[in-house]
Amino acid sequence: MSQQISSSPKPNSLETVVSKQRELSWSVASNLFVSFKYAWAGITYAFQTQRNFRIHLSVCALAIGLSVFLHLKAVEVAVIAVTSGLVLALELLNTAVESVVDLTVEQKYHELAKIAKDCAAGAVLVSALVAVLVAAMLILPPLLELILLSTSINLK
Repeated sequence: MSQQISSSPKPNSLETVVSKQRELSWSVASNLFVSFKYAWAGITYAFQTQRNFRIHLSVCALAIGLSVFLHLKAVEVAVIAVTSGLVLALELLNTAVESVVDLTVEQKYHELAKIAKDCAAGAVLVSALVAVLVAAMLILPPLLELILLSTSINLK
């Protein structure tokens, strides 16, 4: 089976995200600020290149925005934020796994590469489903109450 997998972003698009100054990527960051800079570069890369990361981020913002709008308790907003944050973190890890696998197999099909990528994507899916369930359990009751209340006011 010599099937090609989807290609990664081209090197010139990577240069806009990852600084050319980081030629020794294996070395330890010189200070905490530099560490945060590298972490932000990873988040920026995922945002710019990964459609699913942007989707998850949008849904996260919507869920937190609805939570605040509906005046949920602080702990409920925190639970929604934590579960949403875990989805985003797993999406970043999924992107990292896919990149390392692509680097390792050099854009050639390999069954173990497929398994690694599928499992990483599965982890994101599981966390996203749990986050949707949690958000639905916390947001839907007050949202339905608000809708029913506004409907009964309009009927009067």
